[in-house]
Amino acid sequence: RKLSIVKMGHGNFSVISELILVGFSNYPQTEIPLFFLFSLVYLASLFGNTTVITLVILDFSLQTPMYIFLCHLAFLNIFFSTFVVPKMLFNFLASKKVISYNFCIAQTYITLFLESTECFLLAVMALDRYVAICYPLRYLLIMNWSVCAALALGAWTVGFFASVVPLYLTILPLCGPYVVDYIFCELPILLHMFCADTSLLETIMATGGAGTVLFPFLFIILSYLRILVAVMTIDSIKGRKKAFSTCTSHLIAVIMYYGTGMIRYLRPKSLYSAEGDKLISVFYAVINPMLNPFIYSLRNKEMKEGMKKVMGKYKIKTKQQITD
Repeated sequence: RKLSIVKMGHGNFSVISELILVGFSNYPQTEIPLFFLFSLVYLASLFGNTTVITLVILDFSLQTPMYIFLCHLAFLNIFFSTFVVPKMLFNFLASKKVISYNFCIAQTYITLFLESTECFLLAVMALDRYVAICYPLRYLLIMNWSVCAALALGAWTVGFFASVVPLYLTILPLCGPYVVDYIFCELPILLHMFCADTSLLETIMATGGAGTVLFPFLFIILSYLRILVAVMTIDSIKGRKKAFSTCTSHLIAVIMYYGTGMIRYLRPKSLYSAEGDKLISVFYAVINPMLNPFIYSLRNKEMKEGMKKVMGKYKIKTKQQITD
């Protein structure tokens, strides 16, 4: 660990420049296999999420509210995994398992921001499904471009002010031992490393958690209760199945995201383990961003047709260039 000493108003303070990032180094025999496995998962995540964004941009028929919100989620997935996975992969191969202090703090801010924003994006997508099923004839009128832009921007903005700003105002200096027994730097892990009293920060975290996690979750539940009531009024079984099918992907994503959080934070203390937390974090930081585009879009009929259109246009353009 590298330490540099800086002179401040009331004396000398140790400023840490590197922290040990434990990751899976307690099981060195697994690091090389995990490196190749997570590399493939990360590449699949980049491919899937980039494909979703590219298809929606290039195919006009996919530029609907649902796919616009999916683009925001895909961008969030790319951002999150890129801020976490490359450093984790590097440490699998490195003999010195460290992370710089500045990058660790940056990871803490970014992951907290993106986790909060994803909660609000999932709530916005639930609202979109509610309007689509309960008000189908007025759907495009209600969810017009300006409303979609406002909702998406609102999710990112509220996510930022509900996470980054409170953390910036209350973050404390770190004390030794400078060991992060996790796969990346995250606020609940660093909370145990802060020097001063953390009661204020914990209170703000609890309040913020209620606002950024609980409120969107309750909103999603209420939206789906209204959707369920609306679907039950549909006479034909085929119509009910069609209505439910438009919500399946979103429901799976909500269950995966909130289910992971509940397993981590609401399980009994007797079931707590550092290694268990690492496995849970692998799911929402590495696996989940890879699964989202396939759950939501790439198995979707409209997305498949959009892919065929884009590939067809590309082939035609390529043939024209060859003939010219």
